[in-house]
Formats: sequence, C-alpha cells, structure tokens
Amino acid sequence: MSTKWQIKVPGSTANLGPGFDSIGLGLSLYLTLDVTLQDEWEFTHIGDNVPSDTTVDTHLIYTIAQQVAKQYNATLPPCKIEMTSELPLARGIGSSAAAIVGAIELADILGGLKLSQQDKLNISSQIEGHPDNATASVLGGLTISSMDEAGIVDTLHIQEIDAAFVVFIPNIELKTAASRGVLPEHLKRSYAVRASANANMLAASLIAKDYERIGRYMEADLFHEPFRANLIPEYNEIREAAKKAGAYGTALSGAGPTLISMIPLALSEQFTSSMQQQFPEHQVVVTTASPSGSTVTAY
Repeated sequence: MSTKWQIKVPGSTANLGPGFDSIGLGLSLYLTLDVTLQDEWEFTHIGDNVPSDTTVDTHLIYTIAQQVAKQYNATLPPCKIEMTSELPLARGIGSSAAAIVGAIELADILGGLKLSQQDKLNISSQIEGHPDNATASVLGGLTISSMDEAGIVDTLHIQEIDAAFVVFIPNIELKTAASRGVLPEHLKRSYAVRASANANMLAASLIAKDYERIGRYMEADLFHEPFRANLIPEYNEIREAAKKAGAYGTALSGAGPTLISMIPLALSEQFTSSMQQQFPEHQVVVTTASPSGSTVTAY
C-alpha cells in the first residue's frame, strides 16, 4: 500500500436557476488534500478558504471518513492531511460537498473499501441531503440527478460544456440553512407547474447545448431565487450588468450569496475585467466546467 496520496475534488455550483437541488456543475476550482500515513491523526490547513479549527475529532473530513469506514466495518490508519482550497467557505460554490467527497475518497483509500462511482454518488448525496453539488464533485462536468427515498442516485452526466463561468463572490457568508429558511413550505399548483416547466426547459437546453435558451431559463427560476434575492448583495444589478456585457444568463450559485454567469468562452477576459470594475466589492473569478471529478493520485 502507498503511504502518500493527493486527493483533488472540484468545487461546484448547484441549480443554475430552476434546477433546484438536482442540477450541478463541477467547476475548475479545487479542494486538495495531501495525505501521508503517520502514527497519529493531524490536520494542517494552508492558505485561505480553509477553516481555522484543525481539531481532529470535530473535523468534517475526519468525521465523515470515519462514518463511511464504520458503514463498511473498516478501520482507518492515522495520517497527516494538508488541506488547501480554492473554494471560499459558505459562499455557494460547493465547499462542503467537496469536503464530503474528499472524505469519502479518504475512507476509500485508507480503508481499502473499493467503492464504485455509484457508491460515491449515493453516499455523498445522502450526506448532503440532495444530489446536486455532490454528484458534480464526484463526476465533474454537468450533472442532472434525482435521489429516491432509499438514497439511490440516478445521474445523467454531460462532460463537455462549451462556455465559461464567472462567479461573483461577495465578502459575506450565507449558510445554506439560513438561505433555506426564507423558502415557502407550499406553492400553488399553477405556480408549481410554471416553475417545473422552466426547470424542464433548462435541463433540455443543457442537454441540447442551446446556450441562448440555457441563459434564458437560468434566469427564469420560480422555486427559490425570488425568495432569496433580498439576501444577495447587488443581485439585480449584477444580473442586468452581466446581460449587457454578453452573458447568456446569471443565477444564484447554490443557495448564494455567490452569483454565477454563463458566458461565451471568447468573452472571458473582457467580461471578467468589466465586471470587476463595476462590482469592486465582489471577487470576480472566471473558470470553466471541471474536466473530471474527484481524483486520487498515489505516490
């Protein structure tokens, strides 16, 4: 068995508008875990975008890895984990899902679990509670998914996306629980039908790679964005400015507070520069769909 590994997990955006809790997109922004076997557990956090607390027993990656190992009656040998991340915490770009997927990969290699890709999809989605971010971190690219009552995930995976994505990251955190708290418990039937139709059209447009339609339906959500918009800094202003600058469409990234625009690849540099000038209080980052999902390299 190897004694050193690197686990690399893409961050993700969820929903893309009306694809609520079911559509995910892996982004080329990564959580990286450098793992070395040693006599006791130790976590080291390097750089920005990582928690300040490195206490082992309460660390998300440790607790999830142990939970998965216990499920398979496996014991994990102790190791040192150096953690770096390009994913700001609590900003809606999949930092928690990436950590969960990283923990599952950790349990798999240390415990010799031999998990299948389907196992990883199921376990990560069950822990997250929905399959959008989790499936995107496992597979990369675009995922359209459902999860049944038994926690079994069915995913349609689209690898190639001929567009760039620009995220507008404000300097505030917004916990998913708080963002979910503003959502209504019930929707009228006629309203739900329109919301569902928009979600269907978004999924169909993504599969057809009809980018003009994708952008239109990204901005036609009725499930969550109308209720969350007031929590998001400069929500309307960013959407309007992005559209004028050539974006196909702009939506909340997950539960927010980050917004994400889909744009033509050729506009990447010009668009990003213009948006950063207009919205200096945001960190404006251009990226692409991740070419692959979570990876493990042994040394």
